[in-house]
Amino acid sequence: MANEINKDAEVTISISKNGSYRVNGSITLLDAEGNDIGSEKETVFLCRCGASKKKPFCDASHKNADWDASLFGQS
Repeated sequence: MANEINKDAEVTISISKNGSYRVNGSITLLDAEGNDIGSEKETVFLCRCGASKKKPFCDASHKNADWDASLFGQS
């Protein structure tokens, strides 16, 4: 793998109510081919509704999607 994973980095993942996953901290985010697609950012928002056109990133499509996290046992 081209990028080395820092196992000592502090990362926090928060779930927004009926929204995205907010990832804070120094992360390595790789696509399926191993390309770095988000490591330069200290905070990223990841889609969990499936409606984003910028997956894996959230583009706020959940606001207009027929998606309710509580239906999946999530908040």
